[in-house]
Amino acid sequence: MPTIYFMRHGQTDWNATGRYQGTQDIPLNDKGRGQASTAGRLLGEVLAREGRDAATLSYVSSPLGRARVTMELARVKLGLPAQGYATDERLREITYGAWEGFTVEQMQASDAKIYAARQADRWTVAPLRGESYADRFPFVADWVASVTADTVAVGHVGTCRMLMVACGVKTPTEALEGLILQGSVYMFRDGGLEIVS
Repeated sequence: MPTIYFMRHGQTDWNATGRYQGTQDIPLNDKGRGQASTAGRLLGEVLAREGRDAATLSYVSSPLGRARVTMELARVKLGLPAQGYATDERLREITYGAWEGFTVEQMQASDAKIYAARQADRWTVAPLRGESYADRFPFVADWVASVTADTVAVGHVGTCRMLMVACGVKTPTEALEGLILQGSVYMFRDGGLEIVS
């Protein structure tokens, strides 16, 4: 299988204040722009060690603005034009429905029953009027199956967690544990995962 070099989008103000974005198009803040450039630099270092030319890879991003700007800043850091990449709806974040813009505390207050059910089973229980990971997973798995060349992809927390499952690196339960770092590169290759930070 081709290598997937995955980057989570950089920080937004909603990330910084603990508000869930889902499909809301929140722009990167200054820290997030720096993280995007850092991810591009780290990827460049990896490619240099491997003797790879960044221009020979495929590039694809979630269509959401925070992911696209991250891709553009990373590409510039790689010495490539900001443009020259594809977007793919299959890489977008899960929809948080009525909870988009909410903090965890606001989610719990809005519907304690759904919130508790989701805490017990985050993979299959959807946010209030939103999507679960299980709802979204077939799209990510379909994208992975369509990858035919080594590819740089930019997406979201949910995208990365689902990639871990689609690439056979983790189970759904394992994939939901831990942080998905901004400003890092997640390399999916040969049935494994390496994180470069």
